[in-house]
Amino acid sequence: MLSHWARSPFQLAMLLVGLALATALWSGVQALNTEARTAYATAENLLAGGNAARLAAPAGQIPESAFARLRRAGWDVSPVVEGRVAMGDTRVTVLGIEPLTAPQGSTSAELAAPDLTGFLAGLGFAHPQTLDDIRNPELDLRPSQAIPVGTVLVDIAQAQALLNNAGFITYLTLAPSQRDGLTPLATLVPDLRLTPAGDGADLAGLTDSFHLNLTAFGLLAFAVGLFIVHSAVGLAFEQRRTMFRTLRALGVPLRHLAVLLATELALFAVLAGVAGLALGYVMAASLLPDVAATLRGLYGAPVPGALQFNPAWAFAGMAMTLAGTALAGAQALWRLWRLPVLAPAQPRAWAHAGMRSLRVQGGVAMGLAVVAIVLAQTGGGLVTGFALLAAALLAAALAMPLVLAGALALGQRLARGPVAQWFWADSRQNLPRLSLALMALLLALATNIGVGTMVSSFRATFIGWLDLRLVAEVTVTPRTPSEARALQEFLQDHADAILPTQRLDAPLAGQPGQIYAMKDHATFRDTWPLLEAVPQVWDRLAAGEGVLINEQLFRRAGLPAGSGMLDLPELGAVPVLGVYPDYGNPLAQAIIGQDRFRDIWPDTPITQFALRSETPQALIAVLQDEFGLPSGQITDQAQAKALSMSIFERTFMITGALNVLTLSIAGMALFAALVTLSGMRVVQLAPLWALGLTTGRLAALELARALVLAGLTLVFALPVGLMLAQVLLAVINVQAFGWRLPLQFFPADWGRLALWAGLAVLAAALLPAYRLWRHGPNRLLRVFAHEK
Repeated sequence: MLSHWARSPFQLAMLLVGLALATALWSGVQALNTEARTAYATAENLLAGGNAARLAAPAGQIPESAFARLRRAGWDVSPVVEGRVAMGDTRVTVLGIEPLTAPQGSTSAELAAPDLTGFLAGLGFAHPQTLDDIRNPELDLRPSQAIPVGTVLVDIAQAQALLNNAGFITYLTLAPSQRDGLTPLATLVPDLRLTPAGDGADLAGLTDSFHLNLTAFGLLAFAVGLFIVHSAVGLAFEQRRTMFRTLRALGVPLRHLAVLLATELALFAVLAGVAGLALGYVMAASLLPDVAATLRGLYGAPVPGALQFNPAWAFAGMAMTLAGTALAGAQALWRLWRLPVLAPAQPRAWAHAGMRSLRVQGGVAMGLAVVAIVLAQTGGGLVTGFALLAAALLAAALAMPLVLAGALALGQRLARGPVAQWFWADSRQNLPRLSLALMALLLALATNIGVGTMVSSFRATFIGWLDLRLVAEVTVTPRTPSEARALQEFLQDHADAILPTQRLDAPLAGQPGQIYAMKDHATFRDTWPLLEAVPQVWDRLAAGEGVLINEQLFRRAGLPAGSGMLDLPELGAVPVLGVYPDYGNPLAQAIIGQDRFRDIWPDTPITQFALRSETPQALIAVLQDEFGLPSGQITDQAQAKALSMSIFERTFMITGALNVLTLSIAGMALFAALVTLSGMRVVQLAPLWALGLTTGRLAALELARALVLAGLTLVFALPVGLMLAQVLLAVINVQAFGWRLPLQFFPADWGRLALWAGLAVLAAALLPAYRLWRHGPNRLLRVFAHEK
């Protein structure tokens, strides 16, 4: 049984490579997801789960006297100070805790407990990667994997000193259980707002959509890799039909033969799976820095840039390899089981089995197409969107051989001359042997077209949106409320317009959200993008008659402009005046007029100033030289746009890498199929050579056949890819992120893809064609010598 692979080492290599690459793509994606989710758990566990009930002030700062008042009244609360500060060569989040009152079982309390005196004296903890980024910390910091990347854990007094925030607390955490009969919080601290446990914006929930998208693309790449395995196994079974005849005639039971072949596949799966896990680890380690940067930029998620081995994703990857191999070999085993004893010796028997398989494929494709249509009309939710995508892609892939067969039959009818007619008829006859490789090519091309169109549409829309949103020439971030007040007074004589940012964190329509104040100014009236709005929207917003909401809140809560009503804390239900796009923000967001905002929440600090100036560089120089503001607190428009575009490009870098790998796998599948088929087609080509066709012409016809089939596949892939893009933009993105983008067309990108795909197919077909041209006569003569 194994002697076949010894005679066909290249075919064996393609089978193992296909399995290894499929395993690598799937396990690599799972490694990325596992690493990220481990980081989320680390961040949540730092403060007793991270999702405990909290007390916070709308003004952003809680005086220490409020903490003392609650403790004297018997409430089990613990203070936390949190803020961003420059440290060494980077900016970090400083987290200050009070170890004596910190919740028992929290990571922060466990780290401080062994050396409590040292911790109170200034000892701190940070992730090893954070220490490498800081390089020369001024504090006494010890490495700890239990601290999220980018965070420094210190005593609360040390944090207040670092943040220049003496006497104030960022928020208070409440223990899950409290004594009975305590004075109500509303009586003790009426100015503080309670956020119940579970109502916060946890990282795992915010990033679920990102990881689901990543998993879906990994699964698609895994499926494309299995096409290599399916194709190689099917062709190997067909090549061994004479061996099957001989073994059956000698009395080997069909059951034993099937078991031997299944064991052979399992052995290959284990060998390729181990190699695939190693490749997946290398791929994940190389992509993790970009994924970590994306998650930090979009969600503020502290994901490390170094990958840790986790047995969970390794076992899952091996299980997927075994299951995928079983699926890839199931059809060939079933066909072998169903054929009579002597049928394997008859080439036409396998051809008829292939045609029956195509008809079954057509029926399954029609069923999946109906499922996709039903899901598109009635479905809702992210999982349903991916089910729609899977059904539509599988329907297209299964239907493609039938479409190609129809196109080849039409070519045969239109052909003139015996050679041309033979070319089209022979291409149709060999289509079942190439169908799996061509289906893999279709999925790869459609994925590249669909994802490329989505990314290009997003990029074009995002750039236009940035130009409208980032209008202010200079942005300044004050460190403290007192600095904000001093800055506002200083800027009166130096900036053409001062647009302060004030924000209140509050749930909106049952979702984690933010409420912003907007100053009535021509900058917003002239440039702020709106998807829909009521008449005189800006006048009504300035008068405090309603609220603007972002697209995410509009779609999730169903609040259209004009008829929607949004409940705001301390305001009640207010009318929705307009909806604006807010790409990249996972949270619900609302905007009210600045005057109304300050009437309700007068103590809310200013967190940022957007400044208009005709001479921005001069303004920046004045802020640095006269006011003494550090450069790290000043951002000009070009820097802001460059940072936003950098986050955008990193966001889609991994999907681009998966696209390239998927197309490469499809090219390998076609290459393996053509090389294997070239040895089997010698019997078919020998009579043509004997009739006078030269080996050079036969080689040219073989090249032409590969290019024609690839060209027809590309033509079919274009509408499939555009369908994929529309589903991604109109269904997946809306459900996953809350925004919808317009579908735009990029023919130049399709042309480049067609060129690369043509070169890949040409490269795949060159070796078989060269072997036919170079060694054709000897091989063709042997056909007659063996009387085949």
